[in-house]
Amino acid sequence: MKKDNLKHRDINWLFFNERVLLEAKSTDTPLLERLKFLAIFSSNLDEYFKVRVSQLRQIKHLDKKFRKKLMFKANSTLQHILKIINEQQVEFGKVIKATLSELEEHNIYVRNTSNFTNEQKQFLESLFDESIKDFCSVHKENLELTDGALYLAVTHSGHKYSIVEIPTENQDRFIALPGDGHQFCYLDDVIRLNIQKLLPNKEINACYSIKLSRDAELYLEDDYSDLELVEKIYNSLDKRLSGQATRLLYDETMPSWLIDALKTDFKLGSVDLSPGGAYHNLSDFFSFPLPKGTEHLQYQEKPALPHPELSYSKNIFESISKKDQLVHFPYQDFKVVEEFLTTAATDPQVIAIKMTIYRIAKSSSLADAILTALDNNKKVTLFVEAQARFDEANNIKWGRIFEEKGAKVIFSIPQVKVHSKIAMIYRNEDDKVKRYAYIGTGNFNAKTSKIYCDHGLFTADKKITKDLSQVFQVLERKIIVPKLKRLLVSPFTTRITFLNLIQNEINAAREGKKASITAKMNSLEDSNMIKALYRAVNAGVDVRLIIRGFCCYLTANDDVNEGMKDNIYITSIVDRYLEHGRIYLFENGGDQLMYIGSADWMTRNLDRRIEVLTPILDPDIFDELKHILTLQLDDNQKARVLDLENSNKKVAQAPGQEDIRSQYAIYDYLKNKLDENR
Repeated sequence: MKKDNLKHRDINWLFFNERVLLEAKSTDTPLLERLKFLAIFSSNLDEYFKVRVSQLRQIKHLDKKFRKKLMFKANSTLQHILKIINEQQVEFGKVIKATLSELEEHNIYVRNTSNFTNEQKQFLESLFDESIKDFCSVHKENLELTDGALYLAVTHSGHKYSIVEIPTENQDRFIALPGDGHQFCYLDDVIRLNIQKLLPNKEINACYSIKLSRDAELYLEDDYSDLELVEKIYNSLDKRLSGQATRLLYDETMPSWLIDALKTDFKLGSVDLSPGGAYHNLSDFFSFPLPKGTEHLQYQEKPALPHPELSYSKNIFESISKKDQLVHFPYQDFKVVEEFLTTAATDPQVIAIKMTIYRIAKSSSLADAILTALDNNKKVTLFVEAQARFDEANNIKWGRIFEEKGAKVIFSIPQVKVHSKIAMIYRNEDDKVKRYAYIGTGNFNAKTSKIYCDHGLFTADKKITKDLSQVFQVLERKIIVPKLKRLLVSPFTTRITFLNLIQNEINAAREGKKASITAKMNSLEDSNMIKALYRAVNAGVDVRLIIRGFCCYLTANDDVNEGMKDNIYITSIVDRYLEHGRIYLFENGGDQLMYIGSADWMTRNLDRRIEVLTPILDPDIFDELKHILTLQLDDNQKARVLDLENSNKKVAQAPGQEDIRSQYAIYDYLKNKLDENR
């Protein structure tokens, strides 16, 4: 098998973002919801430049001997990436234009300086004077632009320019206007309309939007398995500046002299310049006003369902003790997780709480529960991920608060992230300490639980909870290697167990027995796992994958032009909610094995993060989760095929086959089960 017989992750990620854009373009998506997909596309791309493109730009400056070890040419990869992005940006602009045009058919208008009425101009001039002007800052050349902030480059006579920052921190991005129907404008245009007031002594020619993205810091240990190589890369980048500019997005109508001036003044290269539209940070479409009477242009409300057992339980610990419980978000209410901890915080029999925190909300019931537990003298041990990209400051802030209140707070160590989503309650029962565990695929975050599709297992199973206690001892640095019987834990047993399970399927296929692997994850990148899948496919194992994001699987054949074999099929679902659950199912000679947890088949998840996956042992919830997985496998409305050509074509619906939109089908399935049990 060729070493390079994999798709490049950074290039393939762009085709995931294309799937997001296709949802924004789809007439099946309610009109106002298309704006949110445009926002997701824009937000994704911003983060991509801050992290992935930044990394490539830095690596291309390494010595050749180091670059060879990385097995790809950073510069040519970067050129390929920018070509695809520029093509997508053109399509992005077309979709925005078409969406705004269609909104006008429903009396929703986004006005600009060219079509404000006199009444609207007067309104905006007064608004500017009263509420906006004092927050606007004017700068000359050589300003140090803030990452992600919006600015206007204002040209005046003599090929001179000034920079005006758009105060989005102090004002809503979209301003409601007087007039018939529902009329709005960008905050940018309020400033454009009043720009002369900010530069009273200048002869102004025009205003152009600009935005600078900066390096979000390199986390090379996330992506390369050779830690010695990582150290050499860091040492070779002694000239790397934290927060270095990675992309200047500018209005494509900007004159060439101004582009050259910005390029010089901000010390940018040609590769750092990206033409765009008249408005940037379109992730702000997340906050686009939803006028009354436009509910038909939005998703039909689907309130979170109560859990059939836990939501009605008089004692949540008794319910979990009798039988494992599985929860599914956003279909079911996240309050069951909050109740698990809030009950523990006040229960006199609970003596200790341990949990991991990867991304905690700025304010939450979970945080309140932890503080209450501390007030009630419970022993609380928290493992806070200090390297959760873009959430570092918030996580550390909460960690310090808990620490001051008396919790034992352990921050993650360098090069090992705590990515697992686990909690354990220790409770005195019958003169013994009984353990209650929660193991999930998603973060302890009520806000994201409304938009991320995740699963969580509550269990008092002695072997699982004993294993989990071992994991917590590792996190507390009391032991180095856990002794495990049930759980898969990275970086200790996850990789080898999955490789053995794949090999078992290969052996079964060679013996003519039924053999299959079904896996759902966010991303597939690890070369050894992919090569194991190649061996399985070549041996005749049926392989069915659902991959939300990038997928580096290329082909099990030596000749990439031969195409994929018939016994592997890969799809991706992008819909109303963000697919985030990880589910792994193996035929296992007829005694099927299923795991859920926090780990994707990425090198970092297998080798350099603390990840936990649990087997599903209860036959009832095994069947429930398998049914949910089957609905996703059968999706023919929102699923797209991940093929060699990166076509992102929709899954073909067989003649006579019923419509299956898996996210809605899962909601209906859980609702029907709830109704049957009540």
